Amino acid sequence: MQLAVGARSDVGMVRSGNEDNFFAESDEHRGVFVVADGMGGHAAGEVASEMAVQIVSRQLLPIKHLREDGVDERMAQSLRDANHAIYERMLAEVDKQGMGTTASVLMLSESQYLIGQVGDSRVYLLRDGALKQITKDHSYVQEQVDAGLLTPEQARYHPYSNVITRCVGANATVDVDLYRGETMVGDVFLIASDGLTGMVDDRRLQQILLARSSPSRIVDALIAEANGRGGLDNITAIVVQVGAVDQTPAG
Repeated sequence: MQLAVGARSDVGMVRSGNEDNFFAESDEHRGVFVVADGMGGHAAGEVASEMAVQIVSRQLLPIKHLREDGVDERMAQSLRDANHAIYERMLAEVDKQGMGTTASVLMLSESQYLIGQVGDSRVYLLRDGALKQITKDHSYVQEQVDAGLLTPEQARYHPYSNVITRCVGANATVDVDLYRGETMVGDVFLIASDGLTGMVDDRRLQQILLARSSPSRIVDALIAEANGRGGLDNITAIVVQVGAVDQTPAG
């Protein structure tokens, strides 16, 4: 499998600190990518997102092939373990009350992708020129859209658009959404915090991702676009271009 990767986090134009964290590592067998957007005062959000990234990546890096037995459960368990660790630390430390984090995790191997998600950080897939949001936000406004009470456009500008209904670490247990699918040569994946997707609409994301450029330059362009529109939150983006896929798992 051949992957080209760009990844960066930016504080944005308003916040004084960055509560986002990310992880991006790939080799000829697989890629592991994580974006986590922390929340909570006194730098607690930064602690939560860092813990999630470290725990999840440590558990998933030993996996070489997505066709191995039990991989879906290992993905979900890695996020549940991160949830437990963050929740226990929140209970133990007074200044960590209310901390938590989103987590969107993408694994690529052979001709497969596997995604684990909690919160409103998103994973998109650009294929054949069309951009699709694979994950579904765990947010108040998404629930309103699902119920037919808001249009997607109304949700985008709603005053509660940043309110999430599920995160890693806020409660003793957490439900993890999993998505699995086939990967094709030419696919481009975007994993991003809402500091990007809340500032830049999908149409503009698609235009930038379609640029014939390196993933690092595309990430820089995405972050510059979000900052140019106000940069109201921390911005994190990982772009993964799929250059080749291995149709047969190694023995």
